Amino acid sequence: MDKQELGAFLRSRRERLRPQDVGLPGGPRRRTPGLRREEVAVLAHISTEYYVRLEQGRAPRPSGEVLAGIAEALRLTGAEAEHLHVLAGTAPIRSGRHPRDVRPSILALLQRLPQTAAFVVSATFEVLAWNDLAAALMEDFAAVPPERRNLARKAFLEPAGSLYRVSDVAEFRLNVVRGLRATLARYPADPAVTGLVAELRAGSADFARLWERHDVHAAPVLSKTFRHRAVGDVTVDCDSLALRGDDQHLVLYTAPPGSRGAEALAFLEVVGPAGVTP
Repeated sequence: MDKQELGAFLRSRRERLRPQDVGLPGGPRRRTPGLRREEVAVLAHISTEYYVRLEQGRAPRPSGEVLAGIAEALRLTGAEAEHLHVLAGTAPIRSGRHPRDVRPSILALLQRLPQTAAFVVSATFEVLAWNDLAAALMEDFAAVPPERRNLARKAFLEPAGSLYRVSDVAEFRLNVVRGLRATLARYPADPAVTGLVAELRAGSADFARLWERHDVHAAPVLSKTFRHRAVGDVTVDCDSLALRGDDQHLVLYTAPPGSRGAEALAFLEVVGPAGVTP
């Protein structure tokens, strides 16, 4: 149970809610944002004293029933409720390191997908495996060291435009912060995770600001546009498939048949990453 992180998460979720969001009157004399602690306690059917101690990091581990009541009172999403249980120590926590080995079957699948830019990312947004079309669309990952293949570092620590000049940089940054917070809760003792978070917090004021929001729910990105140096704008559909048991994601970029994006992907598939290298 991470008492301090649990308390900070509860405060952040409480402060984002308005009384009218949960059916309570607003009233003119609210000096702090969000719900009052006693209001959350009433909605969760627990004592105010116990909820205050939870936020202050002084309470013993809450039961599953108490956490369910708090999640309902704070209107948590499914991902946020799962994160709450992880912080409270009532959900399994992976005590080792996050997996970085990609299954052979997934490696073979990457090479069999036609006109699909596909790659696998770890729980820390490191690109672990890719096919030639992904390298042609984004960059030749084989030509850069592993630390330069981390999309979180690209998003926050490298110059503007380093993230392949995509159209959704702001949304991707939000999802990186949310994803890393959930990853840190699952792997609190993994130096690769804790080190990356510390590096990003120290090196990026934007990351540090977003980190303090304690968000964990990532919104799906349905499409994005790459401003490619060889073929111009390439708009693709985005699908991210969780690889259960590996804590990795298979990311697929495709385009509707006959679209300009499909034509660009077909061209890049022919020339490969070497064909677009400056």
